[in-house]
Amino acid sequence: MTAAPCRVAVPARGARPGTVLAVCSLSVFLGGLDSTIVTIGLPEIGRSLHAGVSGLQWAADAYTVTLASLLMFSGAAADRIGRRAVLQAGLSVFVLGSWLCSVAPSLGVLIAFRVLQGAGASAMNPAALGIVTNVYPDPARRARALGVWDAAYGLSMVTGPVAGGVLVSLAGWRSVFWASIPAGLAALALTGLLVPDSRAPVPRRADPAGQALVCAMLAALAAAIIQAPGWGWRSWRTESLLAAAVGALAGLAYIEPRRSDPLIQLSLFRSPRFAASITSGVCGISALAGFGFLSSLYLQDVRGMSALDAGLTIGPMAVEMAVCAPLAGRMIARRGARIPAISAGIALAASSAALSRLTGLSSEAFLCVTYSLFGVGAGLLSPAVTYGVMSSVPDGQAGVASGMNSSSRQLGQCLGIAVTGTVLDGSLHGSMQSGFLSAARGSWLVMAGCGLLVLVAGVAGNSSRPVRPRGRHARQS
Repeated sequence: MTAAPCRVAVPARGARPGTVLAVCSLSVFLGGLDSTIVTIGLPEIGRSLHAGVSGLQWAADAYTVTLASLLMFSGAAADRIGRRAVLQAGLSVFVLGSWLCSVAPSLGVLIAFRVLQGAGASAMNPAALGIVTNVYPDPARRARALGVWDAAYGLSMVTGPVAGGVLVSLAGWRSVFWASIPAGLAALALTGLLVPDSRAPVPRRADPAGQALVCAMLAALAAAIIQAPGWGWRSWRTESLLAAAVGALAGLAYIEPRRSDPLIQLSLFRSPRFAASITSGVCGISALAGFGFLSSLYLQDVRGMSALDAGLTIGPMAVEMAVCAPLAGRMIARRGARIPAISAGIALAASSAALSRLTGLSSEAFLCVTYSLFGVGAGLLSPAVTYGVMSSVPDGQAGVASGMNSSSRQLGQCLGIAVTGTVLDGSLHGSMQSGFLSAARGSWLVMAGCGLLVLVAGVAGNSSRPVRPRGRHARQS
């Protein structure tokens, strides 16, 4: 696999790969920081804006649904227009959305501004990851670089809970959105100065029909899962949304193979490596999103911890995730992704099953061990997923592949919060403090099932060759 030709802007000519990696990794750090900081602030948001469980789910999922819906479009746009320009545009919109979220007067307005924030974030990761893939054409160096890339997400997991706890404790929930603003402005300036531009040598055509169907499918699915406890699973509204999601999926299956430049290149899923990596990304991030959502509610509403103490308690998970991601990258460079992927599935399943036995008096040692084990699984999985996806396509389609990689993760983020929150809401009787423990047991077991699926995908998908895409873009490899 050879690198696609890059067009490098004059101000960034001669930029070193390590410098480019550092600047681009800041975008994934911002995305992770926003997610973890907002999760820590959810209980305070609920009290301030009088939101129930479903309202809190929407406050989180409005961002992730938008992000997941637009990632593949943004990846294709980055390949066509130029990855640096798309990255800068995404950072600008993300910073604006963060500021608007911080001044939202009601839950509905906050959700609307979270949509804007998600639209900006959708352009950041695929463009930045496409740039990184182009500046590291050697597979071994690329694997190590992707380990550093994923470690940036782990670092955000360390920073987010603690920073969020401090900000919520000192200045209220609105301040959790402030943290992204200076970091986003710094990333915007550094991108213009230090990051080379690149694009696919054969631009991809737009796919508006595919984009509309992806948005409809994800929005309908998330709405059905979140609203079902209140409406009822057999309500006509719930069934209509589920039918719309299935119809949109069927439309994608019919339309996309017939397009020369599909938004979703379904032929890639014939590769066991690619299919297993996408499956692992969805399942693993679902478990990670559910972990953050449930842990924040448990520590603050059941244990009575402050936001700061809750962030510090979650810290061991985030530390292990940050440490294990670069280690997994080195392991993948030497031996492939099979061992990290399988180990990740075991760790995620075991820790989630153990957390289903939580009580109001569970010891700090128990929390530290189970949270750390969960962080090991999340840290090992992330580079394996990224490497599996990015190694399955030619470099000329790095933006599209990174969009699909990020989309699988954001789909997992959306489903993780929606499903665990729905199981919790459907089983909750009485107040959160008195009913959480029994109501959340099913949610933890759902997360354990996600870990088992990661294990199965790791066994099945890491021993075969990737399939190259068909059509006019196949010659880019």
